[in-house]
Amino acid sequence: MADTIPPLSVTEQKGIRIVEFTNNKILDEANIASIADTLTALIDENENPRLLLDFGTVDHLSSAALGMLININNKVRQKNGQLRLANIKPQIYEVFVITKLNKLFKILPTRAEALTNFTAH
Repeated sequence: MADTIPPLSVTEQKGIRIVEFTNNKILDEANIASIADTLTALIDENENPRLLLDFGTVDHLSSAALGMLININNKVRQKNGQLRLANIKPQIYEVFVITKLNKLFKILPTRAEALTNFTAH
């Protein structure tokens, strides 16, 4: 397993870090921990971090992954940053609705809509 693909692909547009998941399942603890570490590093590198998580490739999300997203959201808020989620497939969005996390996160249908939803600092 020397050639493991990193769980995230990160690009930047207008000061917003766009994070795409490279795996269609975010289920196992090691993968979730790796994602959390990468997101935490992105948050820590900026005074007011602006992150867009693009779930376009994700088909499955575990409850541990949801917990990690809540922690990431809290870290972003502590630094007066902004977090947006986009491209969540209906079966995953349903989990956000059931758990009422759709009220906690700003979730937008597309990456383009999410990008325009950020407020300038």
